[in-house]
Amino acid sequence: MFHFHVDDAEYMAMEDEYEVEDVDDDLDEEFRARDAGSDSDVDEYDYMSNKIADTSAADARSGKDIQGIPWDRLSITREKYRQTRLEQYKNYENIPQSGESSKKDCKITSKGGLYYEFRRNSRSVKSTILHFQLRNLVWATTNHDVYLMSHFSVVHWSSLTCSKTDVLDVSGHVAPTEKHPGSLLEGFSQTQVSTLAVKDNLLVAGGFQGELICKHLDRPGVSFCTRTTYDDNAITTAIEIYVGPSGAVCFTTSNNDSGVRIFDMEKYQFSKNFHFPWPVNHTSLSPDAKLLTVVGDNPEGMLVDANTGKTVMPLCGHLDFSFASAWHPDGVTFATGNQDKTCRIWDVRNPSKALAVLKGNLGAIRSIRYTSDGKYMAMAEPADFVHVYDAKNGYEKEQEIDFFGEISGVSFSPDTEALYIGVWDRTYGSLLEYGRCRNYSYLDSFI
Repeated sequence: MFHFHVDDAEYMAMEDEYEVEDVDDDLDEEFRARDAGSDSDVDEYDYMSNKIADTSAADARSGKDIQGIPWDRLSITREKYRQTRLEQYKNYENIPQSGESSKKDCKITSKGGLYYEFRRNSRSVKSTILHFQLRNLVWATTNHDVYLMSHFSVVHWSSLTCSKTDVLDVSGHVAPTEKHPGSLLEGFSQTQVSTLAVKDNLLVAGGFQGELICKHLDRPGVSFCTRTTYDDNAITTAIEIYVGPSGAVCFTTSNNDSGVRIFDMEKYQFSKNFHFPWPVNHTSLSPDAKLLTVVGDNPEGMLVDANTGKTVMPLCGHLDFSFASAWHPDGVTFATGNQDKTCRIWDVRNPSKALAVLKGNLGAIRSIRYTSDGKYMAMAEPADFVHVYDAKNGYEKEQEIDFFGEISGVSFSPDTEALYIGVWDRTYGSLLEYGRCRNYSYLDSFI
């Protein structure tokens, strides 16, 4: 992966160079210029309450843009702006023309599926990212509880009360309040959080210098701090929390030093440490905890024995570096996402060739999630598009969720009823909430 340390200003410069044209700035400037002379009762802000105006399902049904963008006051239509984005967006590639070359393998899917309906856009919570290739910074733990990075804090957002709470502030000094063998009691200062995972009351934040900060959400303070590595390329690229075969809570970490480590939270220590030939950008564990999908700075991924770290089978087909993976709950199929703009579906019984190749619109597939019942899969591009597929019916049909802004993460709630999408944008940054379509969808007017 591309390795660097940045502050917000430097990141924006990187984003402009590698990801998008200045069309976003043009839109922002035009909005500000036109808004200066506006006497509209409905503006970007609700001035009566001094709060940023959110968008509800009822607002969207009445014709309001889900992000609150005032297209009627701009000289460009939404359709024209979408066309411009599609033409000008620059996908970051490590291998030139990988996105173009992958087109021939892609499955033709039927668009128009409606699996999750827009419920709310919450602009008072700002979802942010720090590294343009890492987008796993949003985690839903219930239908209405979401954890995400907002600048230099992990925040909790409640969609019931529309309120946010700081859970872990990493802008200053963070040190553990509990004593465990191997814990760095001196803690860390000004941690740059590159990846995040939250599950079963455990929050683990990974940093640019191999930092790991573990916090139990039902306890005060931080429980444990450690470093995975002191290597110069120490970026923690991905974390996955799971319950191990013994019943202990564990998590895996992927790092840019080519390592994958398994940590046992019962003993508060690393139990396994695997090394691979290239920097690892993402790993995901099979439901039975026997196999690891490992992807990174190589077009080929690996299916690995989770106990020994030995390669079971190479995964051949992608044309660039991969940054996402996920297992279907059935333990038979899994998915990988790549900078060649594709998501490939594999069958563990015959992983010599992908079952299906799904294509993005703008760029790399940087995050993949399955619902816990295995019915749907969501794949997120770097910006503007999240695709939801009917995984139970061969990925033949998809719902395309369309908005504007960089994506910081995508997460289904454990009960599958909600889908959350973090949007990072200087003006329209927010958290999008979608609800699973049911026969009782008319009740959303009461949500």
